[in-house]
Amino acid sequence: MRWALVKVCVAVTTMVVIAFAVPLGLVIKEMARDRAFSNAEREAAAVAPALSITTDRDELERVVASAGSDAGMGVHIPAADGSPAVEIGKQRAAGKDIAMTRRLGRASTTEVPGGSTLLQPIALSSGEIAVVEVYVPEAEVSNGVGTAWAVLAAVGVALVIGSVAVADRLGVRVVQPAQRLAESAHELGEGQLGSRVPEEGPTELRLAAVAFNSMADQVVQLLANERELAADLSHRLRTPLTVLRLNTASLGDGPAAEQTRAAVAQLEREVDTIIRTAREAKPQTAAIGVGAGCDASEVVRERMDFWSALAEDEGRKVRVAGVDRPVRIPVARADLAAALDALLGNVFRHTPEGTAFAVDVHNPEDAVIMLVSDAGPGIVDPVAAMARGRGSGSDGSTGLGLDIVRRLAESTGGDVRIGSSVLGGTEVRIWIQLDGRAPVRRGHRGSVRRRRRGVGVS
Repeated sequence: MRWALVKVCVAVTTMVVIAFAVPLGLVIKEMARDRAFSNAEREAAAVAPALSITTDRDELERVVASAGSDAGMGVHIPAADGSPAVEIGKQRAAGKDIAMTRRLGRASTTEVPGGSTLLQPIALSSGEIAVVEVYVPEAEVSNGVGTAWAVLAAVGVALVIGSVAVADRLGVRVVQPAQRLAESAHELGEGQLGSRVPEEGPTELRLAAVAFNSMADQVVQLLANERELAADLSHRLRTPLTVLRLNTASLGDGPAAEQTRAAVAQLEREVDTIIRTAREAKPQTAAIGVGAGCDASEVVRERMDFWSALAEDEGRKVRVAGVDRPVRIPVARADLAAALDALLGNVFRHTPEGTAFAVDVHNPEDAVIMLVSDAGPGIVDPVAAMARGRGSGSDGSTGLGLDIVRRLAESTGGDVRIGSSVLGGTEVRIWIQLDGRAPVRRGHRGSVRRRRRGVGVS
């Protein structure tokens, strides 16, 4: 916008300068010509009194010399009453032009080599018409014109440069508030909720800044209300959780009782985490630093130990692969555990008892690929399943489990894909990028499947 204003101002100023400078230059040229011929008329008029008194050559030559124009003036006196014609000075005009001036009795100009001549008729005492010829060189006609045109050109250039400077300042006054508005909108989109726009500049941009700041305030207020609502709803779970924890104390000993107590304890921790996160004034948007994250293999082994007991109760065959060595990923341990629990919970919730499932971990170059597959009926519409908040229609399904997995992968620059597994059911592929770059789209399914070496857990 800034350069567009400058270009428009330059174009307008240039047209104005041309519209005024060109006619003014032509007027100056005409004035210089008029000045030169006015001087010639004065010189011719200086000889007229002498011609009205005498036609003697010597007297006229002295008069012409005294006028200071003996080299550029000629006097042409026709013959009369037996007197011969008198020619004084150099004749530059053609004889027919002199005869035409004598016959018409009025002054005229004619072009000659090197300039022009003024032909001035003067009546003699004898009644004849003498013609005084005054030579006007071209240099005298254009004297001062070049300088005047140079001055006009300099003034025009100065006006154009001045208009550029003024347009640039005006453009800055308009563009800077617009740039600040765009930057603040970008910052707000990145989660910097305190970003605001100074209410300055042109009226339209000031109104836009006021509207933006009002919108940002409303966004902050809405987020605060949402956090309070999430905290309040989570806090309501404390009472039934307390009852569950007390009831688990009466279950006695055994694997099922220990598993139930561990699940209740984990559920209490998750509720506490939700409440603390919701109560925070600022969203947790900081990136995980160097050395942070977790060992994906360790988390997978831990969660599979938890789910294997339930899988054994339901007669499900379980396979785990790729967890025999550490695999560091830039993801918090709790987040990875929550994502795995969401996927494995879906397997138990949406497939019949006895359905086998598997978890595979692969580490090709700059990424970690985690595959959770099952032998169930599969997902009819994977796109709809990935959409946040869309359940499957069964009881207890909110559709947020896959969204948790997607957000975890995308936080590293990776993605999540749903496809068909070699077991015949659904395969959820989690691509976790190790260097934060966009995921590489490549056909790795074949190589991944060739690397599967299952390790039974059931």
